[in-house]
Amino acid sequence: MGVLRVAAAVAAAAATALVAPLQAQGATAGAAQSFPLRPVRVVVPAAPGGTLDIIARTLAPGMSEGLGQIVVVENRATASTTVAEEYVARATPDGHTLFMAGTSRATNPHLYTKLSYDPLRDLTSISLVATSGNALVVGPATPAKTVRVLIELALSRPGELLYGTAAHGSSGHLAGELFNQLAGTKLTRVPYRGAAPALVDLLGGQIHMTFDNIPVVIPHVRAGRLRALGVTSAARSTLLPEVPTIAEAGLPGYEVTARFGLTIPAKTPKSSIARLNAEVLHALAPAPVRDRFANLGLEVVGSSPEEYQRLTIQESERLGRVIRTAGIKPQ
Repeated sequence: MGVLRVAAAVAAAAATALVAPLQAQGATAGAAQSFPLRPVRVVVPAAPGGTLDIIARTLAPGMSEGLGQIVVVENRATASTTVAEEYVARATPDGHTLFMAGTSRATNPHLYTKLSYDPLRDLTSISLVATSGNALVVGPATPAKTVRVLIELALSRPGELLYGTAAHGSSGHLAGELFNQLAGTKLTRVPYRGAAPALVDLLGGQIHMTFDNIPVVIPHVRAGRLRALGVTSAARSTLLPEVPTIAEAGLPGYEVTARFGLTIPAKTPKSSIARLNAEVLHALAPAPVRDRFANLGLEVVGSSPEEYQRLTIQESERLGRVIRTAGIKPQ
């Protein structure tokens, strides 16, 4: 009987050893399946109607469907994206608070000296959603019809040609500064409170050019009021296929691309990030979504978290050099 009891004990121990890993795996799977537990918020650092807001609201229905929870877009518009970005960086890392990021995620560390958080360390990536270039457009005050001729004109009139931009350190601002650095020109920046007043002055001949969002300038280009000399992205825009990239048109190595993606607090469980990434890719798949983005001049991407994180770090290093070389002062 003693031998039988020992054999029974050994068998029971073996059974327990087999069951324990399965139970642990089941607990892990259960934890993954339990996310999300409540509605997911996407914080947008801009007012309703802007590019970041439109992207977030276009994604939300498809993500809601996949997650089984409502995805709510929350606008936190202030003078700087850093306020909303820090809010998300400090949020509980449980996967329920996301941040809709633009190019400022890469440039903020170089434009602000007193950030109490690190956009690249305290936030991590979910997916790069879309990219977009700006268009270099000239108005009636500028006779140039090509980028090469514009460069020649600017070199002959250093400091005299004016380009309008909105926000300090915006993609339009950096596009102009990179143009100066690669072409050896001295275009003078005229800051505006928004893109609209810059466009009004461009049409009126008060400034010579601007680097602006493609959908904004297309109506004026089509009507012949403005001339598009090039696009700032690495590839031509589907909205302006006849317009070359600035690199093609005479300035090799030139590229300024606006990138839009979803990020999340860095300590969020990887399983939750993977789930969110899958739902972003799912939300980007339908043709109506892709068509809506195309109509906005956006190229749909959809990437892995690792790819977006790596790309943002590279972009931060590259644009940081542009900012330092241009002498753009941190605020």
